[in-house]
Amino acid sequence: MPISRRSLLYAAGLGLAGFGARRPAYAHPTLLLAPPPAALDPHTLTPFVDPLPVPAIARAEGLRPDPVNPAQRLPYYRIALQTCMLRVHRDLAPTRMWGFAGAVPGPTFETRRGEGLLVEWVNALPEKHLLPVDHSIHGAEAELPEVRAVVHLHGAKAAPESDGYPEAWYPPGTSALCHYPNAQDAAMLWYHDHTLGINRLNVYAGLLGTFFIRDDDEDALSLPKGKHEIPLIVFDRMFGRDGQLYYPVSADPQSPWMPEFFGDAVLINGKLLPYLDVEPRKYRLRMLNAANARFFHFSISADVPFHQIGSDQGLLSAPVTLKYLSLAPGERADVIVDFSGLHGKRITLKNDIQDILQFRVGAHSGRDESVLPASLRPLVRTPESAAIRTRDLTLDEVDNLVGESATMMLNGTHWCMPITENPVLDTVEIWNLINLTDDAHPIHLHLVRFQILDRRRFAVDEYMTKKTVRHTGHAIAPEPGEAGWKDTVRADPGMITRIIVRFEGFAGRYVWHCHILEHEDNEMMRPFQVLPAPANA
Repeated sequence: MPISRRSLLYAAGLGLAGFGARRPAYAHPTLLLAPPPAALDPHTLTPFVDPLPVPAIARAEGLRPDPVNPAQRLPYYRIALQTCMLRVHRDLAPTRMWGFAGAVPGPTFETRRGEGLLVEWVNALPEKHLLPVDHSIHGAEAELPEVRAVVHLHGAKAAPESDGYPEAWYPPGTSALCHYPNAQDAAMLWYHDHTLGINRLNVYAGLLGTFFIRDDDEDALSLPKGKHEIPLIVFDRMFGRDGQLYYPVSADPQSPWMPEFFGDAVLINGKLLPYLDVEPRKYRLRMLNAANARFFHFSISADVPFHQIGSDQGLLSAPVTLKYLSLAPGERADVIVDFSGLHGKRITLKNDIQDILQFRVGAHSGRDESVLPASLRPLVRTPESAAIRTRDLTLDEVDNLVGESATMMLNGTHWCMPITENPVLDTVEIWNLINLTDDAHPIHLHLVRFQILDRRRFAVDEYMTKKTVRHTGHAIAPEPGEAGWKDTVRADPGMITRIIVRFEGFAGRYVWHCHILEHEDNEMMRPFQVLPAPANA
């Protein structure tokens, strides 16, 4: 995957492998930042001395009335956003972070399709931010409380008041009650902060966790489960030698925001270079790219393949066997890995050539009754003829007149400008994502799931001058692992990525944005309004 021409190189010895680039990274000279004075080089740490932690399961505190149907009572969870100390490696001092329920990642929610629940997200954070706040960014002005939060359940079909609208933040000492109906297929969702202007900082501090919806169709497949189903929540960070988080600020005083963040330490479930004891049998790995900006390119040593069975919004129609698995920020992959025949071996999960997790294959503890089905779930493609509207939407980069940073925008429009995308409830639209930048952007739409139609090269310069599309290549079908239901799509540079979307569930105001969090915080996010269906429809 190409990375931005503004990607930053840090003097930590990570090189291209750590960045996950497929072509040489470019570092602008004014943005070639040194690490903190006492920077940690993660390569100096002994690898694979800490077991991989598995997040705890969230526990309900009781029942409360359903806000839609008060006669029904729903499980009620109370989850605090709070400071916590996390030991990311045996040889480092505990790291001060922000987590849900005192953990990074936060507790995992387990629920079933159609079984709603209530979560009260309680802001118990301090009033001073853990990281430097750039007040030049819209939504992070100095007159606002320095610490604010609002939680978004990424991939959920939820009413707008429970979706985590970026301006619906709440300061320390307050909370928000959200209702998640879970009226959707089995899938791995994830929750994270979504506060306008400081989203990248709050997530970087540790405010993220996973949310699983199960259903009968998934249960019938006899997939690996229980201790043989493991979430792998992957994100990168930078640390000082004292073990504390470091988030760099641009060296350019005219442009203090960071265009993208790439760290030299890759954490899995909050651990740096952990190991996982496995049996010589099939495992189901639920993989999430929770990084601010990094695209991960995974493989397993000893030529062990991934059998991908699902993507963002649930199961594929059939397994896809892959040697390499790429995930953009915000994307998920549901994979089965078979360790059969590897008893006594130690193999590694890699990001490019960098080992990030060791699997230690031991002895069987019982018979493996799980299966890798030949077919998974029927997938009905949404026909293009169902769309009542096609929208051309540009992904833009506008260079500033001073400094070296740029403003990233959607459709040449700032966050605070009037809404221009207003689909009608229960209608289908095609969105053409026209990428005019040098970056690959993971574009996420709230509320909905969609299907990728194709990607196609076009003459960027001609579009910039004449606003006309001239294709320069043939249409490329989605990759097999992204041919199912998605909520985040990789829009490649110099290409038009087409998605087809049914706007269903709720009317109201939602957002769509780039899931590179630095871009999202600097204008690459827009609201859209789902209009109620006409009464006579």
